[in-house]
Amino acid sequence: MKIVFINRFFFPDTSATSQMLSDLAIDLAKDHDVHVVTSRLKYDVADEPLPPRECVQGTHVHRVWTSSFGRRTIAGRTLDYFTFYLSATVCLLRLVKAGDLVVPMTDPPLISVPTAFAARLKRGHLVNWLQDIFPEVASELDFKRVARGVGDVLAWFRDRSLAMASCNVVLGDVMAAKVANRAVPEQRIRVIHNWSSGTEIRPLAPELNPLRREWGLDGKFVIGYSGNMGRAHDLDCLLSAATQLAHHRDIVFLLIGAGKQRPALETAVRANGLTNVIFKPYQPRDRLAESLTAPDVHVVSLKPALEGLVVPSKLYSSIAAGRPVIFLGADEGEVGRLLKAGPVFGVQVSPDDVVSLVRAILQLSDDRERSARLGLAGRRLFEQRFDLPIALAKWRDLIAQTAAQPARGES
Repeated sequence: MKIVFINRFFFPDTSATSQMLSDLAIDLAKDHDVHVVTSRLKYDVADEPLPPRECVQGTHVHRVWTSSFGRRTIAGRTLDYFTFYLSATVCLLRLVKAGDLVVPMTDPPLISVPTAFAARLKRGHLVNWLQDIFPEVASELDFKRVARGVGDVLAWFRDRSLAMASCNVVLGDVMAAKVANRAVPEQRIRVIHNWSSGTEIRPLAPELNPLRREWGLDGKFVIGYSGNMGRAHDLDCLLSAATQLAHHRDIVFLLIGAGKQRPALETAVRANGLTNVIFKPYQPRDRLAESLTAPDVHVVSLKPALEGLVVPSKLYSSIAAGRPVIFLGADEGEVGRLLKAGPVFGVQVSPDDVVSLVRAILQLSDDRERSARLGLAGRRLFEQRFDLPIALAKWRDLIAQTAAQPARGES
């Protein structure tokens, strides 16, 4: 039995879905025949194509051709998606045999639809791995002007691909409820949280972190945001807090990553003359242990309208680093519920409540012992529930169970 993953990005790309898939595929390749159907592109670098074929630590990588307009325009991104649908489906029809396990992620959106067709035709097992729920995410973000009927049609096709699957893996309980509401039987929904590596990312004292010295952060209390600065994340509140705290010379805001919002944020920082906000690019994986422990506090953000549609995976690396978390989002969402359930590892603030955000930052800055206790509590929670080996064991269990069953549609 082969295991065939489908996602637009894979190692050496460092985007979130790529890192999750790379971790899982490379581990499974130790004792399974693992293949990845992906593109020749990197998430933020469309003009540096990767080789069409290679073997990465035992994983057979099939990089199909796509257009490469990148993320600059919606039209270009849509064409990149469409060409990936076509090329990936052709590759799957050649690659998949009866009884193989086919696992599409959700980049590009709706990749489960053509994958379900290929898996059904080739009599393979389909396991959808939902990193987000499209088109509902799009209706809240990019495509609000698209006619409602178009979204309904896309959702119908998506729902059919979920119903055809042997299992649908989701990232949390709130997302599981959303999928169940689409008439997918609960027994074919499995919660497997995203993760981070507790061996790669460990708590590190600020004075021992060379990156803090390199970036001029010694002696500062650093509020960090690390990851995608996309539309799903409400960062205006964070910028407003930086503006109000500009006179606190010992408090610095460190924003690491890229995304749709970053250019506007950089423009606003320059326009307001803020010297307490520092931008850095995505860091290579071998420096994540330093970049994620550079902040004293991590900010995790998600727009409340997206709860159950997206789960911010940056939470796991933040608590792996042993840092307290300020969550800008809904108190009844996935992260909000986790904060209330205990152990307490941070604070929740509504995305439009700048006053409470400023108060939380000042309280953590003034009480470093409390801040350290929250960070340690988060690390313990991470080790109990969100470390890489825990997720890998759940995936191996799911694969074994699925392989033992007939593929859906077989007699």
